[in-house]
Amino acid sequence: MKACPVQFSSNQTTSGNPRPHALKPNSLSLDFQHAGRIQDSFVAAAERKSLLWLAAHTPEWIKPDHLTLLGFISQVMAGASYAFARWNPAWLLACIGFLALNWLGDSLDGTLARFREKQRPRYGFYVDHMMDSVGGTCLMCGLALSGYMDRYIAMGLLVFFLLLSIQSYLATYTLKEFRLSFWGFGPTELRILLCLGNLAVLRWPRVLKPHYRLFDLGGVIGIAGMAGMFVFYTAQNILRLYREERVS
Repeated sequence: MKACPVQFSSNQTTSGNPRPHALKPNSLSLDFQHAGRIQDSFVAAAERKSLLWLAAHTPEWIKPDHLTLLGFISQVMAGASYAFARWNPAWLLACIGFLALNWLGDSLDGTLARFREKQRPRYGFYVDHMMDSVGGTCLMCGLALSGYMDRYIAMGLLVFFLLLSIQSYLATYTLKEFRLSFWGFGPTELRILLCLGNLAVLRWPRVLKPHYRLFDLGGVIGIAGMAGMFVFYTAQNILRLYREERVS
């Protein structure tokens, strides 16, 4: 679910406690302020057009919550497929199917809610990113159990995925900017890379004079890339906030 990012409204005090009138039913929804969405990944333009077309042709009985659940279950099953691939490589192909369903559910739910003008921004933001965190953990645990990737490399990928997520959520609160992609890479690009990796590992499970597992090499590159993104955007945001909130 690509939910509308959360921002606290003027109904909060500087201490973080809500003002009395903010406790009235529905007042939080009325005063809710959206953060700007930053999505500049390589496939963002084509993906946006595809999602709008899908939203316009989605049967009325399919609700955004159905798609959210589809995306979550599919991501969990993708992780399970990696684990099962330890005994049968055919599960790598099944994993591609689950990743495709994960894209459909995770990307279309928010688009469908906006298209039908039935948004629940606070609910959507919270549920979406909790499920992303749990689903991402399941995916990385599956890779760790697959036999195709060293478990420490898989856990390193998980750590930096969660760190980037935390960085993004804090920037949403403090800067009113919700970044969905980093250096041209977003969730869709990562799914594409995983699918290509699944196909490649069936042919070349080991590379470089077959000393290294293909997924280990890809995982190390992924960790280096995410570490660089984390350091860059964290430093950038700290510097920006420091300049915006100078004290004498």
